[in-house]
Amino acid sequence: MSDGERRFITTSVEVEGRFENRVVEVPGHEAAPWGADAELHVVGRSVPRMDARQKVTGSATFTADLLLPGMLHAAFVRAPIAAGRITQIDPAAALAIEGVLEVFTAEQLPRPIKVAGAPLLSSQVRYAGQPVAVVCAETARGARLGARAVALAYEATEAVLTPGAARAAGAPTIRPTGNVLGGAPTVTTRGDVDAAFRDALMVVEESYATASQLHTALEPHGAVAQWEGDRVTIWESTQGVFRVRAEVARALGVSTSRVRVIKEYMGGGFGAKNNAGPHTVLAALLARRHARPVRCVLDRFGEQVDTGHRPASATRVRMAADGDGRLQAIEAWCEVPLGVEGWAASVAAIFHEMYACPNVRTTEAFVYVNEQAMQAFRAPGHAEGAFALERTMDLLAGRLGMDPLELRMRNFAARDEARQRAYSSNGLLQCYAEGAARFGWAEREMRRNAGVGDGMVAEGAAADGILKSGGGPQRLRGFGMASQVWGAGGGPPAYATVRLNADASVDVLSGTQDLGTGARTVLAQVAAESLGARLEDVRVILGDTERTPYAGNSWGSMTTASVGPAVQSAADEARLKLLDAAAELLECHPGDLVARDSAITTRDGARRLTFAEVTRKLGNVMIMGQGSRGPNTQDMGIMSFGVQFAEVDVEPDTGHVRVLRIVAAHDVGRVINPLLAGSQLEGGILQGMGFALGEERLVDAHTGRPVNPTIHDYKLPTIADAPLIDAFCINSVDQAANPIGARGLAEPPVIPTAPAIANAVADALGVAVNHLPLTPWRVIASLRA
Repeated sequence: MSDGERRFITTSVEVEGRFENRVVEVPGHEAAPWGADAELHVVGRSVPRMDARQKVTGSATFTADLLLPGMLHAAFVRAPIAAGRITQIDPAAALAIEGVLEVFTAEQLPRPIKVAGAPLLSSQVRYAGQPVAVVCAETARGARLGARAVALAYEATEAVLTPGAARAAGAPTIRPTGNVLGGAPTVTTRGDVDAAFRDALMVVEESYATASQLHTALEPHGAVAQWEGDRVTIWESTQGVFRVRAEVARALGVSTSRVRVIKEYMGGGFGAKNNAGPHTVLAALLARRHARPVRCVLDRFGEQVDTGHRPASATRVRMAADGDGRLQAIEAWCEVPLGVEGWAASVAAIFHEMYACPNVRTTEAFVYVNEQAMQAFRAPGHAEGAFALERTMDLLAGRLGMDPLELRMRNFAARDEARQRAYSSNGLLQCYAEGAARFGWAEREMRRNAGVGDGMVAEGAAADGILKSGGGPQRLRGFGMASQVWGAGGGPPAYATVRLNADASVDVLSGTQDLGTGARTVLAQVAAESLGARLEDVRVILGDTERTPYAGNSWGSMTTASVGPAVQSAADEARLKLLDAAAELLECHPGDLVARDSAITTRDGARRLTFAEVTRKLGNVMIMGQGSRGPNTQDMGIMSFGVQFAEVDVEPDTGHVRVLRIVAAHDVGRVINPLLAGSQLEGGILQGMGFALGEERLVDAHTGRPVNPTIHDYKLPTIADAPLIDAFCINSVDQAANPIGARGLAEPPVIPTAPAIANAVADALGVAVNHLPLTPWRVIASLRA
């Protein structure tokens, strides 16, 4: 344990590739770090989710399940044009529907309100699907019918739907500051790129594109609002209860103390639920207006057209190497259509981070177009950039006649070259070795020719690699791999409280959220380990701004690495207080006592008291610890790493790609719960498969209207598409990252999946498909090119 005075410092925290300067608190008390040789009993165990029973039995209450007495329902009226102006909203037909109370427009707002930078219910239309009014009714069905019945008159203007059109001279202006974020492309350079290309022995160049991907969480965006006097409680499906509280308070013009936000259970977010939305603010406004609770939960159409997306990308890459395959220079040009709002989720960052290369130059243009705004989406920018980078690495390996794995190992970055500093830890070489061994990378040619080994390849394998299935279609076997890096160190501010109740049960309180990832279970394990309690005695209370201390959004693979140390510290402080009390009762020194399994014993084992015996003797004395997350060291890069290997079959006649196997090896520091880590890895891989093979948001090129806004037409992978997945984390503890030795895991598994599959498809076909998703028509077009 280290103790000192609390103080404040300015530090830098990485959030989804962005570095934010913050003034943060240096805690006065931090628990002793759990090093590689720490004897841990609860952390590191595969424990089932604490809330599994509630979820599988349906007793868990999600926001969309919440029913309050007298509750009203709200549904949006959305713009049918991509640009222009709503000239009239006729509510007559809607108001004629039984139960419809009101058609609420911008004219009824108490004052102009902005949500996520955009005017709420504005008549100026910037994208198809923009909310222009909301219908409030006694039932959800009545609200939906009312929304469809509202008649709109409008004047359409020219919509700008592509980056090229947006950057053209005389293009309509989408934002007052212009159609390019920051006014011009961003150029980032290290070394002398031009000289390196002039002197290079080998140069390759290629262009790539990725489509827009939709989050498509099972639980849609939604809020329920209820006022009691001048205070409003909002139940919200969100990744950040405190952020929603601040944004709602600002929108309503009230103090944050008058807004309470609660999130108990959540059915996914993937980056789309980081903020309050129009549904949140309007639920609060309508609830106050009608003096009744109001529920505003988006339907699937609204979810697909108005809650954000992973933007499309176009990237051109030039890469130079010497005769040994060592990179000499990388240059990349990237263009990203953001939609009407958004931020610079860097596609190019991974070009600076992934491999050792002395000369790197990237140019990125983020362009506003008349489509729904982008949102963070699991590894924003990195997933798109990894596809272009890793495809080019395979292209280079082919030109050099080198094994793709050998090329990557030869260019291993032993330090953080983007920011010229050491890594806190980097186990990527171990990932390469263990992943390749489990995949059988060295034996892939034998597998290609034999077509055996997993029972998935039918009889008739031929030496030319063309497999036939009992007279069925020809199939080509391919193998690919790709690497990954992601900033995952977490950081402050994050606070936690741990309290021991009179019956020796334990409450852990923190204002973070469990998105369905298992955060509640992981934090319980950290608390139980640090306090010396049985896991079954620990309850974790999250997602309530009134009951819990502050923690930030659950984004950027930050939760475990940010909140975990705060919980560890709080539990450690509570344990020290408990040992003090027990020492008084046992008439010994606190240093002679140890806590484990909710009992305290002397080190010689001669005397023992359970937690319950101590708390019973203490009566109403409260044993409680407070913990906070300290700042990261500024002279180290804290990143997670990984590699994935893919085996695919491709039918050249139909263009159909089937992923047979994925082997994933990742380094994320200490794994708190291997079972839940495995779930994270599998979820990321399946989402990466969707990005690789089928998910593509389609927009009509003339009207800007979405043409596949349902989960029937938007092609998600299903259980029938799931391959064999062998995903694991190497044995690693990052003592320099934080006291619990863990880094983030949420984003890393989605980053290398698509490029690994694309490389395997190129290996199978002998030609590349450089546009994601790898739909059958793109595969066939590549074969015919």
